[in-house]
Amino acid sequence: MMILIAGPYRSGTGDEPELLRRNLARLEQAAWPIFRAGHLPMIGEWVALPVLKSAGVSDLSAPLAAEVMYPTAELLLERCDAVLRLGGESRGADQDVAIARAKGLPVYYRLDEVPGVDTAPTEVSS
Repeated sequence: MMILIAGPYRSGTGDEPELLRRNLARLEQAAWPIFRAGHLPMIGEWVALPVLKSAGVSDLSAPLAAEVMYPTAELLLERCDAVLRLGGESRGADQDVAIARAKGLPVYYRLDEVPGVDTAPTEVSS
């Protein structure tokens, strides 16, 4: 399955770069266990941020950012098979869940609910 990992990105950050990085890192922590279980992890920001950068937008409060961020997740949900909704307040992640439910896609709220995911720590070779 391709699984959209949804959770807070901008929420509560005031768009401070360090806080945004921390939120993205939190979303990305779920990527390896999902991949290791044979699924393809996807995070909307992995697509939206490079799109914005190529359009010359670095300020997430810019009008173009709103035209890219939420629509990117919506387009991804046309191709995703499920959503992993991580905790924390996030209007965008809540919107992702609503779209997934309307499409009849499974929504998981814990990593260990994702089929095949083993949450026991494993060593990653570098």
